[in-house]
Amino acid sequence: MERKKNVVRHRAPIDKSSFVFGTRSVIEAIKAGKEIEKILVRKGLSNELSRELFTLVRQMDIPVQNVPIERIDRITRKNHQGVVAFLSPITYQKIENVIPGIYEKGEVPLVLVLDKISDVRNFGAIARSAEVAGAHAIVIPEKGAAQINADALKTSAGALNIIPVCRVKSLSDTIIFLRESGLHVLAATEKGEKNYFETSMREPTAIVMGAEDKGIESELLKLANEWVKIPQFGQIASLNVSVAASVLIFEAVRQRIQAHS
Repeated sequence: MERKKNVVRHRAPIDKSSFVFGTRSVIEAIKAGKEIEKILVRKGLSNELSRELFTLVRQMDIPVQNVPIERIDRITRKNHQGVVAFLSPITYQKIENVIPGIYEKGEVPLVLVLDKISDVRNFGAIARSAEVAGAHAIVIPEKGAAQINADALKTSAGALNIIPVCRVKSLSDTIIFLRESGLHVLAATEKGEKNYFETSMREPTAIVMGAEDKGIESELLKLANEWVKIPQFGQIASLNVSVAASVLIFEAVRQRIQAHS
């Protein structure tokens, strides 16, 4: 029997067009209106220029991570001054603006809330299914979510350039906002007492999907109107999150088509 060869995996090189380095360059990118995915800052960085950057970052609600200098050195060896900003290939939208717009068009909102989905391909696949199904928006947290990069865009088949993506500081506050805006919030969890097809998704609906490893955070589960599950009969513990999201999204589509037939 032929022995399998050891496979050496290499990290994909970072696209140099996807980031800006140097404190002044990052400040200018923000002021120029560039959409920033996140900023990495060397731990302990403190000078007059960095304080200007931090003030601007707070004003613009841009995610910042304090990291060891070694992490930034792995991205670029040039004079980064302890600051690297990753540019986003999409423009984020505000959920507070998206929801009223849906109602104004006379449509019934269907929104996905993703609790720390960290795999870029899962995220891209979810976006693709959501856009095909006519979902109105995807909500992600500032911290813990998959970076929207070339892999995510490719997996989404371009859907991330179409469907509104809303990045928020607090998923809890956003779920409260969605409920106050008339959306019924469904949490997809194996703890659900109802099967997903036993609940109505004909009314304005937000579907909450949890992280690949931990599921939905307990505080978000408490805020949901209802918990639903996908029945499983095999031996594998769970579905891939992108597949599970597709199942629920297209159940909403099925119900809404049936309601108008």
